[in-house]
Amino acid sequence: MLELSWPWFLLLLPLPFIMYFLPQTKPRGDGIWWGSSTELLSKHDRSTAAKRPTPHYVCLLLSWALLVLAISQPVWLGEPTKVTPSGRDLLIALDLSGSMQVSDMALNDQPANRLEAAKSVLSDFIQARRGDRIGIIVFGSKAYLQAPLSFDTKTINQLVQETQIGFAGEQTAIGDAIGLGIKRLEDKPSDKKVLILMTDGANTAGRVQPQQAASFAASQNVKIHTIGIGADSMVVQSFFGPKAINPSSDLDETLLKNIAAQTGGVLSRQKYRRSTKHLSNS
Repeated sequence: MLELSWPWFLLLLPLPFIMYFLPQTKPRGDGIWWGSSTELLSKHDRSTAAKRPTPHYVCLLLSWALLVLAISQPVWLGEPTKVTPSGRDLLIALDLSGSMQVSDMALNDQPANRLEAAKSVLSDFIQARRGDRIGIIVFGSKAYLQAPLSFDTKTINQLVQETQIGFAGEQTAIGDAIGLGIKRLEDKPSDKKVLILMTDGANTAGRVQPQQAASFAASQNVKIHTIGIGADSMVVQSFFGPKAINPSSDLDETLLKNIAAQTGGVLSRQKYRRSTKHLSNS
């Protein structure tokens, strides 16, 4: 539907015709004629111009009409989109420690580091949310709030894609990330608070122990879903040739399992992009 922001400007449309038919006044002493501006621009007789409008005259009228229409600011309004809030508040805690740069993941059959894989998964997950408020916490040696809870999933997704390894330090403060998430969710309804924790390591920094943070989260009815990031095996070149290693040896999967179980959440393991699609239904 087309609407005009300032429709009253359309009253200016007949102004050229009014100026054209204004009575001609006598010249002043300096020889300047006062009256219709059209007469100053044209030497043709009015009756002749009225009968045979020239292309130049038509272009002037069309230009004036378009100018007035532009000043009226036409706006095209689409169909209204109704967003039905579900009342769920989702905080995503994303690990940005140095180990997230390990390229043991695969996206579209191409090698990718762990952060790139996490971003891809989160992009699909965030775009699928409707009616939920989503916020972002990033953590490394410390935990920071990247984006507060918001219905603006497009901006949230953009902020996720802009994150870089090392923004929050090189170590992994899992307990601090959980504690910050609890703090940001403390005033929300008790049955609608969810924290999604994505990490590839063990707790190596921070002032709060993860188990203590998980116990407090359970007392505050905060459900924590944990995601361990990393492949089970990876082939690297050594002095003696190709060698298979476990790049996820630092991942404390037992800790993540306990956090999820203690708070009523679910533990999943992200090896490839397709393995975490079920998050959209969490």
